[in-house]
Amino acid sequence: MPVPGSGKNAEEWSSEDKFAVVLETAALNATELAEYCRRKGLFAAQIAGWRSACMSANASVAQQTRGQQAQSKEDKKRIRQLEKDLQRKEKALAEAAALLILRKKAQGIWGDKEED
Repeated sequence: MPVPGSGKNAEEWSSEDKFAVVLETAALNATELAEYCRRKGLFAAQIAGWRSACMSANASVAQQTRGQQAQSKEDKKRIRQLEKDLQRKEKALAEAAALLILRKKAQGIWGDKEED
């Protein structure tokens, strides 16, 4: 099997290539890992670091998902509050409009009040 990374320095390999190496070496014991590293021109410490990065990346995704769920919950609560405020203001505006219409009708029927 050719070495991933197209002859580049191992640290310049793509994430996919590093992940492929982590997968290939996951079931190897220490002796087999040492042989693999010699064939590929790698160090066991590099592979261990890549494995750790893969594991951390998955943990990070889980934490982000939890964070997004919490943010979504807060957003929904905020939306409900804003909808209640909007409904209250729409009712107040409708009431004010109705009172204004009634006042204009009353003025039309009885005319303007004269001040004493």
